[in-house]
Amino acid sequence: MVFSSISFLFYFLPIFLILYFFTRFRNAVLLVSSLFFYAWGEIEYVLLLIFSCLVNYAIGLLIDAYRDRRGRFFLGAGILLNILILGVYKYLSLIIHSLNSVQALFKMPLMEEVAVHLPLGISFFTFQAISYLIDVYRKKAPVEKNPINVALYISMFPQLVAGPIVRFSTITRQINSRSVTWAKFAEGIKFFIIGLGQKMLIANTVAKVVDEIFKVPSQTLDASLSWAAAVCYSIQIYFDFSGYSHMAIGLGLMMGFNLPENFNYPYISQSITEFWRRWHITLSTWFRDYLYIPLGGNKKGKQRTYINLIIVFFLCGLWHGASWTFAVWGLYHGVFMVLERIGFTRFLLRMPRILRHIYCLGAVTIGWVLFRAETFGRAGHHLKAMAGLGTGDGSVYPLLKYLQPDVMVALFVGILFSTPFIDGISDHVNRCFSQRTPVVFRTVTILSESLTLLILMMIFTLAVMGLSAGVYNPFIYFRF
Repeated sequence: MVFSSISFLFYFLPIFLILYFFTRFRNAVLLVSSLFFYAWGEIEYVLLLIFSCLVNYAIGLLIDAYRDRRGRFFLGAGILLNILILGVYKYLSLIIHSLNSVQALFKMPLMEEVAVHLPLGISFFTFQAISYLIDVYRKKAPVEKNPINVALYISMFPQLVAGPIVRFSTITRQINSRSVTWAKFAEGIKFFIIGLGQKMLIANTVAKVVDEIFKVPSQTLDASLSWAAAVCYSIQIYFDFSGYSHMAIGLGLMMGFNLPENFNYPYISQSITEFWRRWHITLSTWFRDYLYIPLGGNKKGKQRTYINLIIVFFLCGLWHGASWTFAVWGLYHGVFMVLERIGFTRFLLRMPRILRHIYCLGAVTIGWVLFRAETFGRAGHHLKAMAGLGTGDGSVYPLLKYLQPDVMVALFVGILFSTPFIDGISDHVNRCFSQRTPVVFRTVTILSESLTLLILMMIFTLAVMGLSAGVYNPFIYFRF
């Protein structure tokens, strides 16, 4: 079950909200609903999720009880167990396939390859479980004595399957005591509808084009077609994931939770370093605080800093998917981070702002080809075509076949809303009219709020119409 579905919008969510608001035991209702939500999509792995909750609850108690070497041992054991679970379900097939490829070169006996189904959201709830153990060990959050609260933190359905990744130290007080107000509820509805619109009206519209072009035979790709796919995918992945994050934040607000923002207009960045401060913020800060800094960060010399960056981005790439294309995508970004640390940033700062922006967008867009392509061969052919070295001439698969009017509108709106342009206009108008008389200001405020409500109603109606019509509705981050 996904947020952008009829079953969630008109069955699960209304029933849940009624139960949630008309009971004193809200945490229990939220936990049971979260497990039901997960079971709807992955009933065979709901026991794995429950096991993760109970084991991490027990290990947290042990870490708190023993603040000596034994506590460090329990922390290490807990982290290892979580990584082992993630490794078996997500990376076992990749490891066996890679070993078989090496053994085949030396004509050694091959192992039997296995197909392990990837449990929904395992990368996200595993990282949250590790965060809980480390926060307890570092005394950044008190150990939770109530197993329901730990299970709720790990399995809460708004951010269970695709984030944002929430720190236990950030949300522990909200789990135990939070304010549920109509103002928050209304703000939550606004966030949710905006996210639903991002997903349904922008990401899904360009997604079909991306998938169709990536099915085109490599030898028929030309520069225009390959660049169109790369640009469309850049829009798709941003609004797909940002949309889901907005829906998660909105659902959290409806229940009284303040979940962290996950994106801050990453496509306006002027360097890769800045991009990672704006893109998937909860993941990048997780890797910074729980891996990069423990490795030594930038405190052990320049060479060690560069090695740490490469390690972090290599693992960040693998976290996204059990394929070496993801690992290379991570290394690709890691190399840019190192180059900017070495001195390329000083060179960038001497360049005009527009050129810095083009550099960053170009690097990120090229990187998305590695992220999207299923094989290195496909990625290589696609990048070759983007460089103008493809063998296609556009006659068999013309660009205009894919760039239909609805796609062009989605691209235009996507590009516009991937910048703070609209927010800037809104802030400017508010500043101008705030200096007028109170009557004028109140009138403008009422008109602005009425227009916002009308736009939200239109977005929701169009999204539901799309769902009812069965439009193309993939979700990128479910495989992570």
